[in-house]
Amino acid sequence: MIVEHAVLRVRPGQAAAFETAMAKARPLVTVQQGFLSIEVRPSCDDPEIYLLLIGWDRIESHRDGFRQSPDYPHWRALLHHFYDPMPVVNYYGRSIFHD
Repeated sequence: MIVEHAVLRVRPGQAAAFETAMAKARPLVTVQQGFLSIEVRPSCDDPEIYLLLIGWDRIESHRDGFRQSPDYPHWRALLHHFYDPMPVVNYYGRSIFHD
């Protein structure tokens, strides 16, 4: 599994609206080929920072699949205007622990 990681910094005062928009956007990613899981966690220290973790079977499912799909423009329209600055996306491979 590959984990897509992004720290989402939401514009001041927009956290509640962002959470509503994310709930609307979630189904757009969950139906994608190679999608495995999604978590969006608010920061305990700052109510305008969220951690996005999306599990994919491989990086290409995100980059070449979802980002090139007809659903991605809708995802972008729902969410991208909340971010300041735009988040950096990183990918992480297998865990070094095998519990």
